[in-house]
Amino acid sequence: MIRYEVADGVGVITLDRPEFKNALTIEMRDDILAAVRSARSDANVRALLITGAGDAFCAGMDLSASTVATASEPGYEPRSTSEALRIGVQAFIRELWDLDKPTVAAVNGAAVGPGAHLALACDFVIVHEKTRFIWSFAKWGLVVDAGGAYLLPRLVGLPRAKAMVLLGEGAVGQEAVDLGLAYRCVATSDLTNEAKALATRLAAGPTRSLGLSKSLLNASFETDLAHCLDQEGAYQSLAATSVDLAEGMAAFKEKRDPKFTGR
Repeated sequence: MIRYEVADGVGVITLDRPEFKNALTIEMRDDILAAVRSARSDANVRALLITGAGDAFCAGMDLSASTVATASEPGYEPRSTSEALRIGVQAFIRELWDLDKPTVAAVNGAAVGPGAHLALACDFVIVHEKTRFIWSFAKWGLVVDAGGAYLLPRLVGLPRAKAMVLLGEGAVGQEAVDLGLAYRCVATSDLTNEAKALATRLAAGPTRSLGLSKSLLNASFETDLAHCLDQEGAYQSLAATSVDLAEGMAAFKEKRDPKFTGR
């Protein structure tokens, strides 16, 4: 249901259920989590790229895989929903957000609810002119999930996040960039190449320091200046022990491009 491949330092996760707009099954959910964890532990992976097969990125959770689909049936246990979220979509959102390597989402079509948040948990989101972000929680009588209440206000601000979740307002193409959901909007035919080029560029960078900078930035909304500065000092000390720092300094002195190894 997903494909995971590694080439040129980039791990590529492809949601591969195009006939169902890549709606997530339990198997896909677990496989995404496993792939992200594999990327974390594999020294050969220095950046991660996520995309979808066909004309959609991800249509959210398949109803057959959702506990809320049985909410009106006898014997339904409400706690099963929170537990399914904890071990499911929340788990891969958390793993992506905390991954100490750069991540790119190539959003090649509709990204709905949890599918949108899968993309937005990445560091860089690339879209094309027809990419659509859709939130339909309110139409179903559901609460925003898969980390949306955390991610959306940080990206677009609280008023716009409320409009997306409570009113179901979405975003298309360049509008996603203008609102802060995406990094770049490109021509449909260029999406794959642009996303791969960005992921390859990130994979060629100083992986350890990029991961530490990412951690500082992600935590900046939950900490005060004093703590942030303390962490900055600690992380800079860690970066100073890397082989890549020595290479970066040597390349600067020799007026050449650095050749980082991620160590």
